[in-house]
Amino acid sequence: MFRALAKYLRRDVARFGAARGGATMVEFALIAPAFLAMLFAIIETTLFLFAQATLQDAAFEAGRQFMTGQVQNAGTTQSQFKTNAVCPMLSALFNCNNVQVDVATYSSYSSEVTSAPALYDTSGNLITTGTWNLGTQGDLMVVQLAYPWQIFGIPLGSILPNTGYGTAEVMGVSAFMVEPY
Repeated sequence: MFRALAKYLRRDVARFGAARGGATMVEFALIAPAFLAMLFAIIETTLFLFAQATLQDAAFEAGRQFMTGQVQNAGTTQSQFKTNAVCPMLSALFNCNNVQVDVATYSSYSSEVTSAPALYDTSGNLITTGTWNLGTQGDLMVVQLAYPWQIFGIPLGSILPNTGYGTAEVMGVSAFMVEPY
């Protein structure tokens, strides 16, 4: 009886060792998490860079409107400018209510500030309005558009500077001298 059982066990163990039917599934199960994490990181990085480029283009185009005096001549408010000029240039990736618009004038190029503005106050509330100085002919101006980009995963979140609220700051900047108009 014992010999018969040992014979069957030996045969089953030999058959199990020779079987290759589930090897592909096991290999995929080992590789899949790393593959999916890399794929997710590539997609998230691509979306972040697309958002950055979109916001930079919007800042450049917004700066052109100040540079040529269109905004100054119309007497546009910051809210009107954001709604009518900036938001139509942004893609569906952005919530226009969360875009911060900063427009400032400076007396010299060395005094211009192009560093990222604060997106959150000390209480953790989103700041959606910034400085608003329309400037006049010959002024040096800087237009900044900032946006809190939601970080979804660890791969990109560990690389980008985090604001502490689960977002990274995306910013577009345009610096120029206002033309005579």
